[in-house]
Amino acid sequence: MKVGVLLLLISITSIGCGQRAAETKPPVDSQAAQDARVSIDNFSYSPAELTIHPGTRVTWTNHDDVPHTVTETAKAFTSGALDTDQTFSRVFDAAGTYNYYCAVHPHMTARIIVK
Repeated sequence: MKVGVLLLLISITSIGCGQRAAETKPPVDSQAAQDARVSIDNFSYSPAELTIHPGTRVTWTNHDDVPHTVTETAKAFTSGALDTDQTFSRVFDAAGTYNYYCAVHPHMTARIIVK
């Protein structure tokens, strides 16, 4: 009990009379605000269309039991085969529309719109 009172007195003394301790706020994680996720499940990408800002990192996760890829139609990027629960990430810096598909299952298509 005496230690607690002593610490309280030290705290009050170090703050000074009439001054308030500075409020501390948790830091804002700006990276979290620039992350987006796409799920690969049931032979489809979800969401099938995603609009993001430049600098956003998009992470795809394969939840199917078979391999899939994330392959941009102009071959600007490709993930290679993603097995179950594997991920692929890419940061989109340039504005534009990026259409992509699964090279193993070409009927699977989606797009990223960066603006």
